Amino acid sequence: MRRIATLAILALCAPAAWTADVAVEPPPVDGTQIFARIQENDGPVSRLRGDVEVRTGSIVVTADEVDYNDDTGEMEARGNVHYRNLNGKEDLYADKVAYNTQTELGTFYVTHGTVTSASQGGPRVLSTDNPFYLDAPIVHKTADNYVVVDGLVTNCDPEHPWWTMKSPKTKIAPGEYATIRNGVFRLKGAPLFYLPVFKKSLERLPRRSGFLTPNVGTSSRYGFVMGESYYWAINRSYDATLTGTLYTSRGFATQAAIRGRPTQNSYFDANFFGVKDRGLLLDNGDRRKQGGKSFSMRGVAKLPGGFRGVADIKYLSSLEFRQAFTQTYQEAVFSQVRSIGFVTKNFSSFSVNASLLRDENFQSTERDDTVVIRKLPNLEFNATDHQLLGGKAPVYFSLDSAFDLVSRSQPAFQTRRYVQRGDFFPRVTSNFDWKGWNVTPTFGGRITGYGQQRVGDQIVGTNLYRAAAEVSVDIAPPALQRIFNGPSWLGDKVKHVIEPRMRYRYTTGVDDFDAVVRIDDRDLLNNTNEVDFSLTQRLYSKRTSTGETREIASLEIWQRRYLDPTLGGAIAPGHRNVLRSSIDLTPFAFFDQNRNYSPIMMSLRTRPTYKAGLEWRTDYDPLREKIVNSSVAFDYQVTSLIRAGIGHNAVRAPTTLSPASNQISMLVGFGDFNRRGWNVALSNLYDYRQRIFIYSASQISYNTDCCGFGVEFRRYAIGQTLNSNQFRVSLSIANIGSFGTLRPQERFF
Repeated sequence: MRRIATLAILALCAPAAWTADVAVEPPPVDGTQIFARIQENDGPVSRLRGDVEVRTGSIVVTADEVDYNDDTGEMEARGNVHYRNLNGKEDLYADKVAYNTQTELGTFYVTHGTVTSASQGGPRVLSTDNPFYLDAPIVHKTADNYVVVDGLVTNCDPEHPWWTMKSPKTKIAPGEYATIRNGVFRLKGAPLFYLPVFKKSLERLPRRSGFLTPNVGTSSRYGFVMGESYYWAINRSYDATLTGTLYTSRGFATQAAIRGRPTQNSYFDANFFGVKDRGLLLDNGDRRKQGGKSFSMRGVAKLPGGFRGVADIKYLSSLEFRQAFTQTYQEAVFSQVRSIGFVTKNFSSFSVNASLLRDENFQSTERDDTVVIRKLPNLEFNATDHQLLGGKAPVYFSLDSAFDLVSRSQPAFQTRRYVQRGDFFPRVTSNFDWKGWNVTPTFGGRITGYGQQRVGDQIVGTNLYRAAAEVSVDIAPPALQRIFNGPSWLGDKVKHVIEPRMRYRYTTGVDDFDAVVRIDDRDLLNNTNEVDFSLTQRLYSKRTSTGETREIASLEIWQRRYLDPTLGGAIAPGHRNVLRSSIDLTPFAFFDQNRNYSPIMMSLRTRPTYKAGLEWRTDYDPLREKIVNSSVAFDYQVTSLIRAGIGHNAVRAPTTLSPASNQISMLVGFGDFNRRGWNVALSNLYDYRQRIFIYSASQISYNTDCCGFGVEFRRYAIGQTLNSNQFRVSLSIANIGSFGTLRPQERFF
């Protein structure tokens, strides 16, 4: 039943026209409410003039004049018509509106206004809170949708739009989606794209099947590049993205990504990339084919019985393929492909593990120049410290045990497909304090059996058994500390702590080190009689007003002394030796001869403020009287928009141990991914030995309120496989997507 405002009811008692000011009241739950300065009634028809307002449900229509039929709900509004939805989804202006309040059908003439679209931004998606603006001569409204005839849409400032999309027919479901047919995308009035069908979700987190924005560009390596992707929302638990890309100078690439969450406690994602390559055109006119395939998958699941399963699978057909078609420097120089799947369960102080592993290291871009290690399968039963006796000197028991079928293949030799290996390593540990000194002795015995062994460069089928005994003592003297009054920028109080440490380790029983086939660190056990010394200094700051305490700097120096310089005869002079007595100190090999001491290692970390940080890791070798490797990195956040970083890495060890290296890296950035205006970033990696930039990237972008433009120049100089210049561009439309060859995930911001 229609409700009429009080003044309108009085008008029914007087047929003559009258004028009055009417106060606006909240709309009723249902029915129609009318306000007007002048109202004339002719049966069910009301002719409303002057500041007319009609409310029905959540819809409010204001106009200069309105004719309304109470029986049919037909309404015609003329002059400065304003149609809005109190739910905040539509806000439209028109010269004339024909609307039925009962059927919610209507037509808008000479219309402009906005339809709400939720921001769909993310860390790599340009976003805006602007609604979609439409301008059209005719707009038809159904119950929940709008059909825009021969109109344009944009999410820019309508007074000065950067982009518009015009089409003969556009269907908009506010808050849900917009479908444009035969649309022409214009940038500053210039036509750029023709889209037969374009569908865009207006939801906050859209998930609908459909084609994604195309990828179009040029490359000095690939020629003209044109790609298209299709997103498939399979169901609520699975989705997939399928991509095809044409490289006119090389061939065709296919890419597939699938994600799934089968249960509340499980998920997986998988990616495939392959290129059917015609080949790189060489100077002599021949072509060198560099195509291939790569695959990766990661998944986690909670299994019955308290077990947990994890799979991290990777496959690469060749390193040459990766370097030829990669888009990132980090991927181009990474030569290891590791796949592992395992099931584990922890209970009390014990754990049970079962795993499958394949580890492939590419030695060069040549085919079959790889080292492949497999564990098919690996079974482990381990125990962390389990207390056997209490008191002032408690006794703990721990255990590492494993049985696996292993293999190793490389150009020089190959083991059997399945070689048995068993390892059993029980330990007994105690711990006691004496006048502030903490002492932790450990006694252990290790038995390992192998189904094959090495004899020179040959692999023979004779079993190998190794029984080793190990004793270690860790000593931690009392830490020295002192508290000072700190500078205001650092904190009210500063604590300086000095932590000395010592460790003695003796291992015996490894008499056939060279006979063991290397699979993992279990096989690097060596006889030794060694002592470790370390000294760690730390600085802590505290603000008494907030109680906040943080470490602002730490400096650790450590070295190992070898009482047996031959390590039980495990050292092969003149060769690179990798043993447990070295890899648990530093990742850089230093044994190419017998020696009484290791390099002196140092690690410095400092972050005096939240804006600046420095890390320096270096090894000084007294035997060679020089720094043999060094890695330093400094970063500084000048402001929330300006950041800079610089790093230097150098390896100066003999070439028998490691290839020499001397590289400096730099990163400077101004701006942010979604920041309006100019944003700039530079990243370089310079090789002093080759005197070239082996990697360089410069990016410039400009973001408006509704779109962004990006330009990048990138150079690779990594051997002969990847030596090229790339010029890439992108056009990003806020809340819609990105066009071009500069992909969002490859941008610095």
